[in-house]
Amino acid sequence: MTDNTAPRATDEVVDLVSALIQFDTTNTGELETTVGEEECARWVAAQLEEVGYETEYVESGQPGRGNVFARLRGSDPERGTLLLHTHLDVVPARPEDWSVHPFSGSVKDGYVWGRGAIDMKDMVGMALALARQFRREGTVPPRDIVFAFLADEEAGGKWGSHWLVENRPDIFEGITEAVGEVGGYSLTVDTPDGSQKRLYLVETAEKGIAWMRLTASATAGHGSFLHENNAVTILAEAVAKLGRHTFPLVMTDSVAEFLGAVSAESTLELSPDSPDLETTLHKLGSIARIIGATLRDTANPTMLNAGYKANVIPQTATAVVDCRVLPGRQAAFEAEVDAIIGPDVTREWVTKLDSYETTFDGALVDAMNDAILAFDPDGRTVPYMLSGGTDAKAFAKLGIRCFGFAPLRLPPELDFAALFHGIDERVPVDGLLFGTEVLEHFLLHS
Repeated sequence: MTDNTAPRATDEVVDLVSALIQFDTTNTGELETTVGEEECARWVAAQLEEVGYETEYVESGQPGRGNVFARLRGSDPERGTLLLHTHLDVVPARPEDWSVHPFSGSVKDGYVWGRGAIDMKDMVGMALALARQFRREGTVPPRDIVFAFLADEEAGGKWGSHWLVENRPDIFEGITEAVGEVGGYSLTVDTPDGSQKRLYLVETAEKGIAWMRLTASATAGHGSFLHENNAVTILAEAVAKLGRHTFPLVMTDSVAEFLGAVSAESTLELSPDSPDLETTLHKLGSIARIIGATLRDTANPTMLNAGYKANVIPQTATAVVDCRVLPGRQAAFEAEVDAIIGPDVTREWVTKLDSYETTFDGALVDAMNDAILAFDPDGRTVPYMLSGGTDAKAFAKLGIRCFGFAPLRLPPELDFAALFHGIDERVPVDGLLFGTEVLEHFLLHS
């Protein structure tokens, strides 16, 4: 029975996001220091069960790594199921660096503040609020929707989405398409007629994530002797060369479509063939940091380790390099790296998650654009590539077509890119309300 007096999703989404932020779900990347998602996951399950859902709680390979699933039945059981996936974990935050406590969930100055506000407890809150509304109102969507609240995304999903795909593929049986994070947010551009237009970036591609360990080995010895064969020196030279190296510009379909859309709607000329492309790109503002990183492979040294005493030359030295590789570039990237580091340094993958790319077309894409236009008639959806990665990498292994669409209408002056994993992370309240309405329209017409 429909409860017409019950709150709608927009009535409770801000409170839900604030409450979610107050759960410390810090993921350090190390099992012994990670808090875990169980408490938050069980709270999410309780919110769903309160309105009548049957939920499934699954620990993904380690104690406390909690995941929650709930299904809303649609009108056409023959259609493929849609997966709406979110993650509950967040990256670490030091309270002394913030103007509010990072786990306060404070609501002030038109924002909800705290770690995870945009990555991605905002989307968790929107999904949870809509799931609750649909159940209370007796809503039957066009097809089945599985709501998933997952663990360990911030460390690559080994103890989250990837574990689930490998060990519990039955959970995802019948799912053909998926929608997750880091897409659907607005980019405001100046148009040729002097007005402004909002482009809503839908993630259709992700670079691969490959964390690489480099090792140099040589002869150990006394620090006072002459040593032409020094592992630290060999490694340092290789790391410096790799860190300074610029990989070739490669134009993928998703990036080319994005540049074409921006050129068509704005005063910027972002031709893929332009020799000034990267310079012009910076005129987009903070989002240029994300888009610029999708023009090339990157290899950024992040960790160094060697030695155990000041006067002992160590036998080995190691480094870790964060590599992000464009779709279709893995073999060429590895060959280029090998040529740079030389034969005296070996490499191995610590983590290796494939890139992903799909096309910007089809009924689901049309439903995204229609949902945006329903609440922002001057908006337009455009595809783009994410320089990082999401749980979509795991679901793509099952043949699921994945997109990033967590809609937010953002103030033009907000440095959105800087908020990801940044200090004073926050999400606009108006953006949350807008996103909830857009997401509702999308889910009911997809």
